[in-house]
Formats: sequence, C-alpha cells, structure tokens
Amino acid sequence: MKQSTNTILMIEPIAFGFNDQTAINNYFQQKGANSSSENQTLALSEFGLMVDKLRNKGVRVIVVRDTQQPHTPDSIFPNNWVSTHADGCVALYPMYAPNRRDERRNDILEILQREGFQIKKSIDYTSSENEGRFLEGTGSMILDHEHKIAYAAISQRTDKELFLKFCHDFDYKPHSFYAYQSVKGERLPIYHTNVMMCIADRYAVVCLDTIDNIEERVAVIRSFEATQKEIITISESQMHRFAGNMLQVENYAGAKFLVMSQTAFESLTMVQIEQLKAHNEIITSAVPTIEKLGGGSVRCMMAEVFLPKNLNL
Repeated sequence: MKQSTNTILMIEPIAFGFNDQTAINNYFQQKGANSSSENQTLALSEFGLMVDKLRNKGVRVIVVRDTQQPHTPDSIFPNNWVSTHADGCVALYPMYAPNRRDERRNDILEILQREGFQIKKSIDYTSSENEGRFLEGTGSMILDHEHKIAYAAISQRTDKELFLKFCHDFDYKPHSFYAYQSVKGERLPIYHTNVMMCIADRYAVVCLDTIDNIEERVAVIRSFEATQKEIITISESQMHRFAGNMLQVENYAGAKFLVMSQTAFESLTMVQIEQLKAHNEIITSAVPTIEKLGGGSVRCMMAEVFLPKNLNL
C-alpha cells in the first residue's frame, strides 16, 4: 500500500469553537476572546484557504459541510472518527468526548461512494465507548502503510488493547510507547500521537524528547532505521507549535507534498526545512484560530481516502 494518497476528505465547519469536553486532556487548546460567530468566521476562512492551496497543487479534496445540529465544534477534525483503507475497508473509532461522537455520519461515507470509491466493509470499534475505552483514528495511530507498522502513544484517548485489536484486524505490527509534554512544570500524556510524529514515504518527523523512557525511545529510532526512514527530529517547543502535525499527500500526477501549518513552518530551522524539501515540496497554510481553539492543526483536518475506485462508475 502506498504511504500517501491524492484524495483528502475535509469537513467544512459550521459552528467551530472551543470544546470544553476535549480540553480536559488536550493541552494544546486555548480559549480565545472572540465571540462564537467571530471564531466560526475565522475558522471558515482558514479552512477555505487551505482547501484552495491543496487543490491548486492538484490534490483532490472532497469537502463535506458540517450540519448545524447536533452541535459538533470539532467536526473540522474528521481523521479521528474514520479511516479508509486500500482493501475497501472503513474503520469507525470510539471517541473520548461525547460531543465528538456525533461527528460520525453515514452520509459522509455515502458521499465517498458517490464520488467513485468502493466501500466493501466496515469495522466498528465504537461500542468501546460504553467501556470508557477509546482509539481516535489516525490521531491516535500513525500508520506506516508500506511496512505495515502502526505507532501509538498510549493515553486516555489511545487504549492499548484497542490499538492491538486494530493492528490484528488490519494486519499491522503494533509499536506502542508513552509520550509526554510539559504542562505547567508537570509531565502529562500527549493526547494524540499525530502531534509528535509524522511518517512519510522516506522519512519520519518525530519529537523524541517526548518519549521519556529511553528504551522506548531507542525502540522507535530502531524501527525507523529498520524501515530506512530518515529521522528528522523536532524539539518539544516545536511540537507545541504543531511541527509534528504534518501529513504527506500527493497530487493526480504523483508529485508528493508535505502539508503543515504556517505556525509549524515558522518554528522549523533552515536545516530542518532543507531536510524536508529534499524529499518533497512543502505546502503551508495558516490556521491559527483552528490551532488555538481546537488544539489541532492541518494534519487533523485531513482524513485520507485510500479506498479503491469503483470502475463501474
């Protein structure tokens, strides 16, 4: 399976805002002074500019508008509730925040089918919400598709048992560890793996400083080396500016791009930028409102579509 796709699903926000239910363990979120309508206007503008930038490079973006009811302030981050796979399988994930569970919409899957993709079966993990166990899609897991390895930082939102079940169901080798960030002088679990790690075709961007256990840190390094990934390290301060929340995509011609926010790009050194540019062009998009209130960046806004095409359409 290819590491990157040329088709991205994005959800256009209709009532974006700060989510108190996710702020419990997402330490990237910050409350703002703007009104709800101002936040929505700013987020919608940031969303639209990012869609335009992707499309201008030839990346296919399927945009689905959020619904007014039920209220889902984090719907702009669809990669947490769904993942799609090259064998035609769709996975549906259990979400930590009750108000995020309403983001799961069957009509979105139907839209993908109308757009020419095959869905052959779905695997639904959402019943684990009743047990207080969660696995938030490709926020919780970073997938090396080519080598069939799944990486996960275990947290309240990434249950180890569920992670192992996903790996068994989808035939990925599990690689789990614990990752922490400093919050007011305390080391607290990072809520999603995809804020500290990005895996592309020939390289990995990772904040090794968050893996406090040396043995676990070395194991991650060795896994990247064994799969011949160039390791591009970022600092914890860069991670706090979303430098780990990146995604490699490609366009219709197969040209590859690394998508990151303007905040992330401005945190990088020239050496890091040159390392990344040696592999692919960089696409940057400014999403400061979404980052501040939502506690997620551009990678969280993109759900990759790996489904096979329906040749009968």
